[in-house]
Amino acid sequence: MKLQEGVSLVAIFFSLAYTQLVKGQHQPRDDCQTKCGNIKIEYPFGIASGCYYPGDDSFNLTCDEKEKLFIGINVEVVNFNDSAQLSVLFYRFSECIDEQSNETNGTALEYQLGGSFSFSSKNKFTLVGCNALALLNTFGKQNYSTGCLSLCDSQPEANEIRNGVGFCQTDVFDGYKVQFGSARLANQINHSLVYTSVYQFNPCTYAFLVEDGKFDFSATEDLRDLRNVTDFPVALDWSIGNQTCEQAGSTSICGGNSTCFDSTTRPGYVCKCKGGYHGNPYHPDGCQDIDECIIDTHNCSDPKTCKNKDGGFDCKCPSGYNLITTIHSTMKCTRPEYIRRTQSFLVTTIGFLVLLLAVISTQHATKHRKDAKLRRQFFEQNGGGMLIQQISRVGSSNIDFKIFTEESMKEATNGYDESRILGQGGQGTVYKGILPDNSTVAIKKARLGDRSQVDQFVHEMIVLSQINHRNVVKLLGCCLETEFPLLVYEFITSGTLFDHLHGSMFDSSLTWEHRLRIAIEVAGTLAYLHSAASVPIIHRDVKTANILLDENLTAKVADFGASKLIPMDKEQLTTMVQGTLGYLDPEYYTTGLLNEKSDVYSFGVVLMELLSGEKALCFERPETSKHLVSYFASATKENRLHEIIDGQVMNEDNEREIQKAARIAAECTRIMGEERPRMKEVAVELESLSVKTTKHKWSDQNLEENEHLLGGHIVSAQGHTSSRGYDSIKNVASFDIEAGR
Repeated sequence: MKLQEGVSLVAIFFSLAYTQLVKGQHQPRDDCQTKCGNIKIEYPFGIASGCYYPGDDSFNLTCDEKEKLFIGINVEVVNFNDSAQLSVLFYRFSECIDEQSNETNGTALEYQLGGSFSFSSKNKFTLVGCNALALLNTFGKQNYSTGCLSLCDSQPEANEIRNGVGFCQTDVFDGYKVQFGSARLANQINHSLVYTSVYQFNPCTYAFLVEDGKFDFSATEDLRDLRNVTDFPVALDWSIGNQTCEQAGSTSICGGNSTCFDSTTRPGYVCKCKGGYHGNPYHPDGCQDIDECIIDTHNCSDPKTCKNKDGGFDCKCPSGYNLITTIHSTMKCTRPEYIRRTQSFLVTTIGFLVLLLAVISTQHATKHRKDAKLRRQFFEQNGGGMLIQQISRVGSSNIDFKIFTEESMKEATNGYDESRILGQGGQGTVYKGILPDNSTVAIKKARLGDRSQVDQFVHEMIVLSQINHRNVVKLLGCCLETEFPLLVYEFITSGTLFDHLHGSMFDSSLTWEHRLRIAIEVAGTLAYLHSAASVPIIHRDVKTANILLDENLTAKVADFGASKLIPMDKEQLTTMVQGTLGYLDPEYYTTGLLNEKSDVYSFGVVLMELLSGEKALCFERPETSKHLVSYFASATKENRLHEIIDGQVMNEDNEREIQKAARIAAECTRIMGEERPRMKEVAVELESLSVKTTKHKWSDQNLEENEHLLGGHIVSAQGHTSSRGYDSIKNVASFDIEAGR
């Protein structure tokens, strides 16, 4: 395809004609013209010699017979403001294709400005047209180029209008970088090829500078003729000379009651009136005092007390009155009270306070009765009566479990202060609590959404309270007097495993020995919950955020808010799916059937986190590897497992152990639950990897004999599964809780 290039030039020339500042102040003539049309002209700008700042013709303006104001040769001024900026009109560039000859024609413009002016960064370089490229090149002390591209083969719809479709805008240079310079537009379109699709609605391409916010693109109007607009407002920065305030010193033209500031956009300085003054800071007469009392900008409550002073005001009170500041920050004059009035006021106040105290006492008593009634209602609603019956049936000597009051929970958490929050998740909010005996606990506000599950909740709470395992966070008690039950757990000091692996609170320096020991402890705990309790417990939310570490980095499995008890006569049950994305068993997610293999899958993800140091779910990884299980699977399949193992873990001495651990993690995360090993088998395999362990907690057999057992059953010499080495739940006959099954 032969590309026909139409190149046109928009050039903006800055002729820098800087002259040294005139020493001393300059007094403009009294007969200087101060308006051109509706535009007010103030010094240092002026029309005719003696009216503008001497020595710099950049400030010389021209007012034509149509009362239009110009700067330089042909740049029309439309507005001045107080921040050393002015707004001018620049003609837009256009390039059109002739329908008959298929040739392009463009315009070339030239603007000449004084050296005290430069483009403001508020401007946008804008292109309107289809299949067009606009380039803006400057040269001088610093070379600079910018541009943008607009593509379309049909007229964009209203909902398709966006930068780059039919039009485009881009930022331009800071002004001081282009005191010498020009700008060039290169519009590259093959009009002969796009004639039928583009020319009908876009015969011309336009490029221009425009102040930000002063142009809204319309595809139906602008692509055809730019709504017949030929020029656009452009912001220019200006300053006095090229010296800083310090360099200018006494030669600064800033008048009285004004302050000199170095320009932030270009060389030179600008002047501003001090607070309490207004006017023209460049005029030799300087800024004039503002009479706040007349223009009502004071804060005196009574305007009659306002007294103006140079640069401010005072609120003057009559004799015998004191000036005070009210709560609304106004100044008010008040007269001192006499003793008689003071006594009368005190009597009235005391009477009012007695009445108020009586009302408050009555309200307090009423509220206390209502609160007590509500606490009793919540207590029964949350299964309090049933809990007391269960505890009495078990026997208080057989269970270490305490029922707390709502008041004690408020005191322990300092009124549930946000600073006491340890964490928030799908199962509730956890607070740090200080009990009256100064012991520290974790108080969890559980979320019991379905009131029909109260019986099961109480039953599970009793069973969980009797778990006495060194790697399980102990449930100490509960409070049922609130809308949602509060569960009280032992407090673990060193955060979660997630914090140690991924968080910023702790230095991620867990060695392979630490990680392997943590994995062994968690696997053994889950195996104990699945197999050694009288009623099997499925955690249902195993993740690194629910594994706490104490000061010795001993693992503590926590957050049993989503756990379920499996009846003795069932291997699985149907429940509402709960868990955390990234750790959730896909089979459980699709079928709703919960069994112990769901915990096995979640543990496999945790083991992968320990090996890799990567998060279970990370959207910054490639699409096929966002889930850590997929990430692990692809790395294993492509024989690059070593690439994703945490650098703090892998070394020559433990490479074989890590590979075995990775294999265990992969088998735990198989899609089909029946293909996954049991937690008891996983615990045996992991403990066999520990160089410090010569005999597994779960079997009397040697390590070498147990390495093949992943996927099979571990059987003792007597033909029963073994659970030696683990703490047991207390022996309670009524719940048939034993050390193992």
